[in-house]
Amino acid sequence: MKKINKVILVLGFLLLSINAISQGPPPPPPPDPSGSGSNGPVGGNAPIGEGMGILLFLAAAYKGLKYSKFTKDSLTDSE
Repeated sequence: MKKINKVILVLGFLLLSINAISQGPPPPPPPDPSGSGSNGPVGGNAPIGEGMGILLFLAAAYKGLKYSKFTKDSLTDSE
């Protein structure tokens, strides 16, 4: 009985592996999203200067808020 279970198990694994190997190749890559025929960057030459300024401003505001909470907590702890 145990030998039959082993044979069935091996045959099952073989059948599953044959199914995985017999799959077709992956689809071809999509066309160039930049819209141009060259290998330029995606999105063209979009400026990022203003977005970077907003990001830096928000980071500084967050750090200032954390610092003010830290100093407020340290002043109340020392009293």
